[in-house]
Amino acid sequence: MKIYVACVVFAALLGFCASACAPNKKAPAQRVASDWLKLVDSGDYAQSWDDAASELKNHIAKEQWQQILERNRAPLGRLISRRLRSAEYLTKLPGVPDGEYVVIEYESSFEHKWSAVETVTPMMDKDGQYRVSVFFIK
Repeated sequence: MKIYVACVVFAALLGFCASACAPNKKAPAQRVASDWLKLVDSGDYAQSWDDAASELKNHIAKEQWQQILERNRAPLGRLISRRLRSAEYLTKLPGVPDGEYVVIEYESSFEHKWSAVETVTPMMDKDGQYRVSVFFIK
């Protein structure tokens, strides 16, 4: 019985640490996402690819990335507002290798699209720095 109680307490402490430590992991990822979005907002799509995670670069060529953003982001026009909706630290996501990810959602408004949800997912890159690995707008 004592071993069972000790295991339950240990598991609870692990859960507490995981949730308590997550804000420390979220803050740097949120700063990276914010800086990276400024590049996209300014139309500097080439630099946004240069500053992206190796995972993104391994799957999309720079020219292809620029074309995707020209086709999907540019028509929205100037950013009017962007408000943090959520940020979630995860170590597993479908379709990508396990790692450290922060899935960030923003409620955004643009010149030509009043209501949108932007999802930006920085990941811990091989060099220990967060970089954006996923970006999409709904």
